[in-house]
Amino acid sequence: MEFSPTTLSTHEIKTPCLVLGLFTGNRHAGLIKQIDEATGGWLQKQLKRGDFSGNKGQCQYLYDPPGLLAERLLLVGCGDSDDFGERAYFEACQNAAKTLNEGGAKQAVSCLPALKVGRHDLDWKLRQATYNSGIALYAFNEFKSKAEKVKAPLRNLALWIGPDEDITTAVESIRTGEALLSGITLARDLANRPGNICTPTHLAKQAKALKKQYARMSLEVLEEADMEKLGMGAFLSVSRGSEEPGKLIILNYQGGEKSARPIVLVGKGITFDTGGISLKPGAQMDEMKYDMGGAASVLGTLSACAQLELPLNVIGVIAAAENMPDGRASKPGDIVKTLSGQTVEILNTDAEGRLVLCDALSYVERFNPDSVVDMATLTGACIVALGHQVSAVLGNHPPLIQEIIQAGQTSFDRAWELPLFEEYQEQLKSNFADMANIGGRSAGTITAASFLARFTKTYHWAHLDIAGTAWVSGDKKGATGRPVGLLLQLLLDRVASAH
Repeated sequence: MEFSPTTLSTHEIKTPCLVLGLFTGNRHAGLIKQIDEATGGWLQKQLKRGDFSGNKGQCQYLYDPPGLLAERLLLVGCGDSDDFGERAYFEACQNAAKTLNEGGAKQAVSCLPALKVGRHDLDWKLRQATYNSGIALYAFNEFKSKAEKVKAPLRNLALWIGPDEDITTAVESIRTGEALLSGITLARDLANRPGNICTPTHLAKQAKALKKQYARMSLEVLEEADMEKLGMGAFLSVSRGSEEPGKLIILNYQGGEKSARPIVLVGKGITFDTGGISLKPGAQMDEMKYDMGGAASVLGTLSACAQLELPLNVIGVIAAAENMPDGRASKPGDIVKTLSGQTVEILNTDAEGRLVLCDALSYVERFNPDSVVDMATLTGACIVALGHQVSAVLGNHPPLIQEIIQAGQTSFDRAWELPLFEEYQEQLKSNFADMANIGGRSAGTITAASFLARFTKTYHWAHLDIAGTAWVSGDKKGATGRPVGLLLQLLLDRVASAH
């Protein structure tokens, strides 16, 4: 779908459909009053009939409005004006897009950005209107032989900004929203693909496609033989249990000065997780294809970053492997040597994400990073602690953690800090190696991060546990694309702070 801004007066807009947001009781004085005057009081007459209440979720068409060039109006209920916040705005944009798409309007003009949403400015409203309108129409039908098709899908949506607003600024806001939409769509598509399609090799091919698409990108893929030479024993202890070869994928976006230190994003890319020898229960094991949500978000964020040509150096590192119970798979009690030289006793082979990540986090030291953020569907304990609403963030640099939390608030892709006190390291003690790969039932999310912290002492680092946010289960099962929104906002904030 294509997006664009328009500054025309509402009565001058020639469109198949003009979208208006109304609150309960049909309140929205300014814009609605203008349109009512242009229709000679026709709009208020229609509203007084009582068919449309303005309640949240309600949508209704009004046809052939007199005095307007629009062929019809779409009224979108926004609920109580006193309760109208970010989430209500998102829902209004999504409901409008779905109704337009199902109603055969190939083109439309939305006045929803005219609504007041807390203290958010027009830039934010345009970004979110673009993203939410587009993502409302997302469907994953790659493997359906007879996917349901819309006869006349919505193709063009103009966003009304009013005659006094700067069109150039609006174009940039919409462009940012489109990049976010594109990045999250890519992440969702990758994560929704089944494990027999989306393998480590498939992720490497996707990275190669991005490299071809954007001139500022370069790519390096380390094969298992390369990792063997480097001494990445923890990573290989996971990948050797599968016939699918593991890969360390390094996608380098150079948008800043050559001398500028990069921001490094590290993603867990377990393309399917059986648990290994510590086999998972069979129920919902199909959802373990989402264990590469971190990798998907790295690719989605790098794609959006390149699309916007951000003046930053950003490196995406993906630790991609399958965790399978093959004859060569690790056994509980095995001891492996990591790239850092530290040894790990593997007490549970289902705690494999931290094993591939620890070697990846040691590997990124060579980039002399400004900061490193890893993201991983790492622990079920995170879902117990925070549910499916927010991701957990832990790290060794408070300013970086605060940046992430703020980016989460702005993007509405929130994160919440958990402690990373030295006392938690006690739970990782091993009688036979430098550390164990699990720390027991207590504070599982924190001890997993404590494990990773042992490999991140030379740079500023933060860890995002996205186990509860990377996908949803049940009737609406599917990948969410989180935390692409948070990560892109983090990068945008870095650009803004440099100017």
